[in-house]
Amino acid sequence: MTETAKETAPMNAAAPSRWRRKVNLAVSAAVAVLALAGCSVSADVVAYDLPAESARYSLRTETGGVETVWKYTSDRPAKADTPTSQPCIADVLVKDPGPCRPEPLIFLRYDLDLGLDNTAEADAFHSVTVTGYYQERLGTPPTVTRLRVEASFDGGRTWQPTSTRPDGRNTFTARIRHPRRDKAPEGVALRITATDSAGNSVEQTMPKAYRLR
Repeated sequence: MTETAKETAPMNAAAPSRWRRKVNLAVSAAVAVLALAGCSVSADVVAYDLPAESARYSLRTETGGVETVWKYTSDRPAKADTPTSQPCIADVLVKDPGPCRPEPLIFLRYDLDLGLDNTAEADAFHSVTVTGYYQERLGTPPTVTRLRVEASFDGGRTWQPTSTRPDGRNTFTARIRHPRRDKAPEGVALRITATDSAGNSVEQTMPKAYRLR
């Protein structure tokens, strides 16, 4: 039995500061519809049985227009991999669930460095910082090794790559060249793809990340 924990936060959850507004985006996997046998759902988790052999899985969710697609490798755990202080929820919800562990899903946290009105300066370079993280329950999480940020100024019809550099553990900073405001009337959309050392990946698309001023 493996489990996918609910990790979700509103797009503007952080309190505004004078300098920046930090945006935490992590899409809830609990509302996803899984085409897997034996799926059981609670308000906080999706738990499901897996074949014993290792296999590749894909999980897609959409929350508030933000689409997230995870691709990861999993198998049936031979033993439980959860801290004693945070027991597996399946032990409570499912009778005799067997060994349980969290899935190695990459979640993304953003610092969009926006003004108090949730906008960024047009016709200028702008930096966006993205940090990958995992459920705290995961015993030994992988390391995010690659991250790609693409920006769109026409509502997602076309995408432009950005210059991205490592900026700490699991953290990357992208430098985006904003056009004039009239060239991006729908604001800025972002598409982020992250890959970790175990080959797991996540692609998250924000069709309306922020507007230009």
